[in-house]
Amino acid sequence: MRNTRQLVFCFFVSLLPFVSIAQQFDTIIRNGRIVDGSGNPWYVTDIGINNDRIVRIADLSDATANRVIEASGLVVSPGFIDPHTHALRGIFEVPNAESALLQGVTTLTEGNDGNSPYPVGEHLAEIEEHRISPNWGIFVGQGTIRSQVIGSEDREPTRVELEQMKTMVRESMEQGALGISTGLFYVPGSFTSTEEVIELSKIAAEYNGIYISHMREEAAQLINSVQETILIGEEANIPVQMTHHKVIGVENWGTSVDSLRMVDEARARGIDITIDQYPYTASQTGITALIPQWAQEGGRDRLLERINSTETRQTIKDEVVYKILYDRGGGDPSNVFISRNSWDPDMAGKNLADLTIERGMEPTPENAADVVFDIIRGGGATAVYHAIGPDDVDRIMQHPATAIGSDGPVGIFGEGAPHPRQYGTFARVLGLYVREREIISLEEAVRKMSSQTARRLGIHNRGLITEGYYADIAIFDADEIIDRATFEDPHQYAIGMKFVFVNGEVVVEDGQHTGARPGRIVYGPGYNGTR
Repeated sequence: MRNTRQLVFCFFVSLLPFVSIAQQFDTIIRNGRIVDGSGNPWYVTDIGINNDRIVRIADLSDATANRVIEASGLVVSPGFIDPHTHALRGIFEVPNAESALLQGVTTLTEGNDGNSPYPVGEHLAEIEEHRISPNWGIFVGQGTIRSQVIGSEDREPTRVELEQMKTMVRESMEQGALGISTGLFYVPGSFTSTEEVIELSKIAAEYNGIYISHMREEAAQLINSVQETILIGEEANIPVQMTHHKVIGVENWGTSVDSLRMVDEARARGIDITIDQYPYTASQTGITALIPQWAQEGGRDRLLERINSTETRQTIKDEVVYKILYDRGGGDPSNVFISRNSWDPDMAGKNLADLTIERGMEPTPENAADVVFDIIRGGGATAVYHAIGPDDVDRIMQHPATAIGSDGPVGIFGEGAPHPRQYGTFARVLGLYVREREIISLEEAVRKMSSQTARRLGIHNRGLITEGYYADIAIFDADEIIDRATFEDPHQYAIGMKFVFVNGEVVVEDGQHTGARPGRIVYGPGYNGTR
């Protein structure tokens, strides 16, 4: 009898794999078109979420859940990861970060272009205390560190100063930085030698961090800048990202053929170099981008002395004229639009030609240079520069090493006349470059927005739709999603994003932000668990 019972028990156990046992989930996403972030072809299935994780990807028709989202006909992808933002501008005013979440961006990274909050640990603690909707990571800025140690002087550091800067990088990596960023176009990064950057990058490399760089030049000297970036990666033995790669100035358009060839050749030699870009033909930065860097040494007061001096004013003016004609000005003052001006808000949305005419002058580059001086005297401004080659944008996007990043702040709705990238970057890629122009495939676009950046930044358990990963998920209509923000009317949210999850919580539902703030700190690989 005992043997019979044992046989029956063993037979029952052998059937267990074939017995349907109903599972319970917090959320089930049913019948979605899964674009998993790997670049592989899409497929249709269900996703089960418990707490903050994706726990099952399969046919869950027999399972139950507290909530079921019917995603038939919609794309289900990983939440997008933005490798280049200036989201510190706006995140405390708008912690819901609608401009990002309504595009499906679930993770933001601050500290780009060599400029970051410091100390890193204190900043991350402030973000955590404030509670925000997206996840948040940070780079430590080389320019910030140099400013604290050397100021805005154009000189080499002493041995003691270099060691001090290395210590600051080391501490930042241990406090959670993803890596080190440079803005070698900007003061004081522009005063930094390649060798100094290499020495600081070696410290970030010790912690498996990344080097992400606004290169020294993106116009006539672009190729030299790419060479320098590759050298830094090689000598410091650190992964390198050429951030917001573009070609500025009409006479330089097409140079991406050579820059991308250099990337391919470097990768063939074993140098870990990649790219990110935003899908627009205009950039945005301070009006001082038109001012030669030597004239900015020593800070604002020294700059004002130089532009008011009879000895140096004309030399500076000549260089401003050159940049209007052959660099960021795209050949005409009408290509430079003021986007934000704290001391004269009415200036926002007007270009240098408009402002020159308002002053009773012909809109020549020479007269526009005088207007630039007036703006700097008043307190400066941020400007949009229409000077990027459209064919270069396409070519760079199609390169397999290119990721997508916005280079934008968190949108404060209605403030100024900002670059539309802060509202539209990711939706624009999906709507214009995937659906309408077919520059890249849907699967490739999602890969460039998710897993590629996660791997590049050392972010684990995000960036893919796979079991065990955090439930950062974007659900959108591939036939509808598009950016609506334009240069003329930038304060418009993207459309087509139906649901967005961050760490398992719904932050966007039916295209509207829910008010939830489940964002977490994304620590770099060197984080030691203390701040």
